[in-house]
Amino acid sequence: MRVQLSLANVIIPIAILVFAIGFFPYKPFLQGLATFEDDDYGAPPEAPFDKIIFMVVDALRSVKKVLAKVEVCSLISSGAAIPFTAHATSPTITMPRVKAITTGSVPSFLDVILNFAESDTTSTLAHQDTWLAQMKAKGNGIQVMYGDDTWLKLFPDTFGRSDGTTSFFVSIWSQDFTEVDNNVTRHIPDELRNDDWNAMVMHYLGLDHIGHKAGPRSPNMIPKQREMDSIVQTIYEAIETEKHLESVCLVLCGDHGMNDAGNHGGSSPGETSPALVFISPKLRNITEGVLCPVDGSSDDLQYYTTVEQSDVAPTLAGLLGIPVPKNNLGVFIRQFLGFWKAADSIQLLQRNALQLRRIAEATYGTSLDEPSTPISCSTASSDVEELACLWKRASDLTQIQPGSPQSGSEAAIDALLKFCHRAQNMLSGTASNYNLTALSIGIALAAVAAGLAAYACLPLLLNSVTFSIGFSAICLGYGIMMFASSYVEEEQHFWYWTSSAWMAYLFFQRLRCSRGTTASALSALVVLGGLRITRRWNQTGQKYAGEPDIVREISKHNYLLWSAVFLTYLDLMRRLLRRAYQRLPARLRSIMAITLCFAAFMFKLSFTEADAPELLSGIRVDLLSKLHNSSLVTQARSVFLGVGLSILYTALYERSARTMNIKNYTNSAGQVFHDLITLFLITQSRVTNIPLFLVFESQINLLDSLELSPFEITITSLLFQYVSFFAFGGTNAISSVDLSNAYNGVSGYNIVGVGVLTFVSNWTGPIWWMSAGILLLRSHAAARAGRSAAPIQRGGFPGRESEPSDGKKAIWSSHIALLSMFTTISLLSVMVACAALRTHLFIWTVFSPKYLYAMAWSIANHILINILCGSLLFWSN
Repeated sequence: MRVQLSLANVIIPIAILVFAIGFFPYKPFLQGLATFEDDDYGAPPEAPFDKIIFMVVDALRSVKKVLAKVEVCSLISSGAAIPFTAHATSPTITMPRVKAITTGSVPSFLDVILNFAESDTTSTLAHQDTWLAQMKAKGNGIQVMYGDDTWLKLFPDTFGRSDGTTSFFVSIWSQDFTEVDNNVTRHIPDELRNDDWNAMVMHYLGLDHIGHKAGPRSPNMIPKQREMDSIVQTIYEAIETEKHLESVCLVLCGDHGMNDAGNHGGSSPGETSPALVFISPKLRNITEGVLCPVDGSSDDLQYYTTVEQSDVAPTLAGLLGIPVPKNNLGVFIRQFLGFWKAADSIQLLQRNALQLRRIAEATYGTSLDEPSTPISCSTASSDVEELACLWKRASDLTQIQPGSPQSGSEAAIDALLKFCHRAQNMLSGTASNYNLTALSIGIALAAVAAGLAAYACLPLLLNSVTFSIGFSAICLGYGIMMFASSYVEEEQHFWYWTSSAWMAYLFFQRLRCSRGTTASALSALVVLGGLRITRRWNQTGQKYAGEPDIVREISKHNYLLWSAVFLTYLDLMRRLLRRAYQRLPARLRSIMAITLCFAAFMFKLSFTEADAPELLSGIRVDLLSKLHNSSLVTQARSVFLGVGLSILYTALYERSARTMNIKNYTNSAGQVFHDLITLFLITQSRVTNIPLFLVFESQINLLDSLELSPFEITITSLLFQYVSFFAFGGTNAISSVDLSNAYNGVSGYNIVGVGVLTFVSNWTGPIWWMSAGILLLRSHAAARAGRSAAPIQRGGFPGRESEPSDGKKAIWSSHIALLSMFTTISLLSVMVACAALRTHLFIWTVFSPKYLYAMAWSIANHILINILCGSLLFWSN
């Protein structure tokens, strides 16, 4: 069994990597800058603008009034601004969206990973054609940038002046609401007086941070929108009054939006509908303005004309008189053609169409001039033939002679735009060329791993038909569910209902079992009641995200929340007082346990005061004033150091106790490790989720009284790991990744430290239930060895030397075999679903994020947590 299991778990990361290479290819791009000499259309038409101020308000979604104050709305109504709703394709996170805005291309989903690796440079746009690179090549000024340092990483050596702010350092949210934006705004007056630049980029982060913390309806949102509106007003007034700014185009936009929970990364209307506004007094020459704020409501946030976010790149190219970037898939926005005569408008669209045609011919490997196609394209048998037909029709209509009627010009413009939009749709859909060979090899490797794990589990499954049917049903049911997008989005319900059914089974089984008692059956029933509380704690998933739940209700009653939090810490301190720091004097043991828990509790209070002060509203905590001189980083490090040293002391003491054969020695290492891990996990949790640990602790004590078999313990641990992940607010969407505790104890961005803390803070529940499952297995092993094991709440497991080695090894091997079987089957199901549905409408919004989560569950949670950490806890003596 051990050989098969080892081989299966070695294959898992290999299969994941091979499949990812085929599923997330890093798309090739055309190098170099486009030039006007590449076409036969002569000199480009005169551009209405020669400078641009590009103002990105992170997570600014399309709303009725664009911003909360009146300035932007008044500009829209007067015709000095033209608003749009920019459609941002998934993934709706900063780096891919900045790529789309500047290159006009469709970014790879691999950028989701690169977006979190702030030190990464492989995603740089230094060698790609962008409108920023074109403005630099134009040579009439430098480029300047202030705000999110993602721009500095994407465009190295581009900006002559810059001041970047990290977008992920969110350890003190309340400061991030103002200070990160003030750092941008302070540069504006000087830059508006300077005349040595032709492009100024500003990327504000405060609104996004408010959304992540408290959602789009936070009381902090309106003041922030008013602040952004006032900045627009300041810039617009300078454009009107300063001579050197009269040909400046101000673009206000969001890189993405946010959902009703304040997060982003997925495909909900709020996330994919950022605002986009072009602002300049010159726009009054081509538009009379539109109504602002708009009437009525729109569930999909489409308040204004919708354009693709990639359309920004070719539109800016035309407005600024620069070539369209080589890798662009965007289409010039029609509303701006009013700046030019018909012939010049056609020339702009011809350049856009020619650039798209070149990409299409390179993609499909055929010339669009080869087929002899009719004017009517209704009989085209393929997308390529249809595109060739549209190209021919546009070419025929653009042969404009002097004096041609205006209707002919409009027909040519319509034909060119129709070709461009069709090419855009086709090329965007083929933006990721899957490596089918790599996909097949990855699936084959996963199938081999699943076969090995199943073979290792076969003796276990044959021993109990009832358990084998139940476990197989969980594996197969979960696998089948991966082929339906709606079930993937609402996966939590599978685990909620499955775990409830499992506890109901244990209840009835204990009533019928001769070794069971009514008390043990009632214990199963109480655990089932705890599951009801757990599943209602955070409303998660996609359909009901943001709906009322226990967290929202308890947050309205601060005293109730903090009473539950305090009881959780008090219960943990009680357990440490009874078991931790053995061999030390009783008074010193008490001091150490109390000090550690008190430090952890005060850190959480201080963090909440900085992060969510509304949760402390009405609560007087005088001790906080004494901690103001101590930074949150120092406080967190103190807690982590205390936990680490306590774990080290426990391990060393257990070893010396066995070596020296200390009298009155009680082996409680497993329980102490569990308690210290719990303290660390509480520190990495949102304060509103801390009371869940009290529920979990009650459940584990009740489960211990059920005298579960190893098979039952493994299934229970597996089910509760997934239940707790969703109960803490997790989903299969990138937007649910919680970064609020990713910087505890970190003074700056560190990819390893932040990565580990991010994983722990998002997998807190599964890690806890891994540890709890190990305690139950140790308790069973102790009972099997013929020793009377004290209940978990009273501590003390017999030592390893009194247990039959083979029996304990068999228990552990069976536990790993069952977990490996489920992991490999679930991973194989996700891979097959992604490969089979790679042309599905929701492949990038549902199935691709699910694969990323499957990677985390298989490698980080299964191999690192369940196997590696679990083995250390199981064999710790």
